[in-house]
Amino acid sequence: MSNDKNSAPKKNNSKNKKQGPQFSLTWIYLIIAVTLGYLFMSGDSTLLSGSTSRNATYSQFKSYVEQGYASRIVVNKNEGALQMYVEPAHIRDVFKEQKVNQGTRPYIVVQVPSADKLEDFISEQQALENFKGEIEYRQGEDDFMHFFWSFGPLILIVFFWIFLMRRMSGGGSDGGGPMGIFSVGKSRAKLFEKDDENKVTFADVAGQEGAKLEVQEIVEFLKNPKRYTDLGGKIPKGALLVGPPGTGKTLLAKAVAGEADVPFFSMSGSDFVEMFVGVGASRVRDLFRQAKEKAPCIIFIDEIDAVGRARSRGVQVGANDERESTLNQLLTEMDGFGTNSGVIIMAATNRADILDKALLRAGRFDRQIHVELPDVNERKAIFQVHLKPIKTDDSLDIDFLARQTPGFSGADIANVCNEAALIAARNDKKAVDKDDFLAAVDRIIGGLEKKTKVMTADEKRAIAIHEAGHATISWLLRYANPLVKVTIVPRGRALGAAWYLPEERQITTREQLLDEMCATLGGRAAEELFCGQISSGAMNDLERVTKQAYSMITYMGMSDKLPNLCYYDNQEYGFQRPYSEATAQLIDEETKAMIAGQYARAKDILQKNAEGHAALAQLLVEREVIFAEDVERIFGPRPWASRTEELLTEENKENNETPENNKASQQRNLRNNEITT
Repeated sequence: MSNDKNSAPKKNNSKNKKQGPQFSLTWIYLIIAVTLGYLFMSGDSTLLSGSTSRNATYSQFKSYVEQGYASRIVVNKNEGALQMYVEPAHIRDVFKEQKVNQGTRPYIVVQVPSADKLEDFISEQQALENFKGEIEYRQGEDDFMHFFWSFGPLILIVFFWIFLMRRMSGGGSDGGGPMGIFSVGKSRAKLFEKDDENKVTFADVAGQEGAKLEVQEIVEFLKNPKRYTDLGGKIPKGALLVGPPGTGKTLLAKAVAGEADVPFFSMSGSDFVEMFVGVGASRVRDLFRQAKEKAPCIIFIDEIDAVGRARSRGVQVGANDERESTLNQLLTEMDGFGTNSGVIIMAATNRADILDKALLRAGRFDRQIHVELPDVNERKAIFQVHLKPIKTDDSLDIDFLARQTPGFSGADIANVCNEAALIAARNDKKAVDKDDFLAAVDRIIGGLEKKTKVMTADEKRAIAIHEAGHATISWLLRYANPLVKVTIVPRGRALGAAWYLPEERQITTREQLLDEMCATLGGRAAEELFCGQISSGAMNDLERVTKQAYSMITYMGMSDKLPNLCYYDNQEYGFQRPYSEATAQLIDEETKAMIAGQYARAKDILQKNAEGHAALAQLLVEREVIFAEDVERIFGPRPWASRTEELLTEENKENNETPENNKASQQRNLRNNEITT
């Protein structure tokens, strides 16, 4: 109980400090407005109009007119007053007691006792030629309108400037008062307090077991730092999460803060970059200042490559000095606070290779935690998380969905679940079933079906021959990706497509790459053999094959004439390419030879299996969609089929008892190398 009582006054003191008066431009504008209003209402308009005025009696007014001092008289009938402007030669006679500058058009203000008497007096003085000026009668004007027309333009300019400053400073809501001009250099990080009810924990992060094990030590340090400091250990200052988009890097960082129950500052790397000079560095300083006040806490910078790119090696035209100064300040702050201060930096990026080396050195981002695409077991766990809010059918098999989505990230799986729910709602279903998920995978991978696209019979057959060529070679080659489904129904920009089940391997051999290349060229080879001509439908295939061949030769060292050489451009070379023109010519020749060899191999396989290819193409023309079991009935089972292929084939056979089911409801699609026609 005593601890609670002692801690309460500290919280109150901190609140009282924060609630103190803060400087703001609003006070300056308010003081100026009050001063102008006072000067206007008090009648001392020297500063407002540039001329002096003073009150006078009606007798003095008559005396001035009789002596010829009046140059112009303005009568306000509604107010019962007049303004007599003084001749320049007699200004000192009228304002002799004033030592200030009388201005260019000084006048006196007089209350008129009677309008009739005033008219008679002025007529009399005009007849005597004592008053030769003009006389003007007005109905009177409102003080507010007079003030508005006098100072309206100034007020509009002030408000426009205020609006412009607020927009340039992002609204000015961060500590700079209502005007926000002083908040330009303030940090825009979002703070998630440790008692937030919607905090994220490791239970919300499905899969990524390896990454969670690495960040678990950070959680333990934040919970019990004495356990490490007593032994002289130092917790890493920073952890960099590296991985493809959508793998859950940001979610993992939030889970670390939620598990440790500490404040969490979240900010994007682009928030540091601003058009004003020095703003980025100022925001970095303010972010770390706030973090030290909240320690122990976590600072998370998403997409840090926006500000942490490698600095230029020399003078370059158009170099971003502001970004570099922001990076320098970030480097200084990360190395400036104490090791055991309790402030830990976490950042996420998809491009760790372009980050500055000083940012990755020991003492700053000590660890790089790789957040990879999930495997089949991790995909199953991710499906279980995203299926919680969705009303699914009882017969839905999550293992089947996990096997159907190789290469999908967590964000992709979330999109599949949402798309399946939308498809089920569109079909007025009470629950989301397997067909909806398969249709969702189709929709995400290949695009929307376009069954209304008009194609001639010759075009349809040419597409069927092309896709059957891919299917035939991929089924007969050992290392080619196993076929799952082939369709000639237009989907997205593709007139036909084939889906495969890529093997989730860690390394790839030369034989595996060559088999995949041969299967990719199967469509063009089938066109040449069985159509007698080639078409533009293989453009996507040729593009992929060319890139793969160049990668094998220049990066992987898989060439006979250029073995064990890697010409990967890691931005350390000061020229365009690290090889000569002769080597470039040799690379081109090796690429052409490799592609030509696999193309000849594809034609040879198709010629030996021409009968099976023709049956497969005819089946595609008739049914438009065929599956792996259809290919198996023609060519027989693959002797090197994996356990995953066997499971998928068994499931397809159980659900594809009739041709109608094959075409309509059993959509067996996998994320993969997509073959377009």
